[in-house]
Amino acid sequence: MINSNAFSYINVLEKAADAQNTRLTVINNNLANATTPGYKRRDVSFDNYLLEELTSGSSRCLRAKVGDVDISNLHHTTYTDFSNLSYRLDGNNVDVDVENVELASTQIKYDGIISSINYQFDMLKAAMQK
Repeated sequence: MINSNAFSYINVLEKAADAQNTRLTVINNNLANATTPGYKRRDVSFDNYLLEELTSGSSRCLRAKVGDVDISNLHHTTYTDFSNLSYRLDGNNVDVDVENVELASTQIKYDGIISSINYQFDMLKAAMQK
């Protein structure tokens, strides 16, 4: 992580990319355990932490808010989803179709975040060459 306000947006994107990467791993693990009796689906929470950071304070402008985000408050957590709910008699609650949709969605988000990070660094490189 780069410790400068000039890189706040990149630092937020880094945290988001890390959370999406973890979510990809968790979803793949869910798919691998889709036939394991008693397995409960897991997921990753990040968006609520980001939203909390962006909506705290007085500024209404998102661009201004990103510079004020406390990176130490941005983290992701892995949790068991619907731990008391089972779709099958063996106690497993993984729906393969849902997991595949979530996998595709998360991969698209991850790719978008990485593209945004690359764009930010390209802009910085262009500014330094002038």
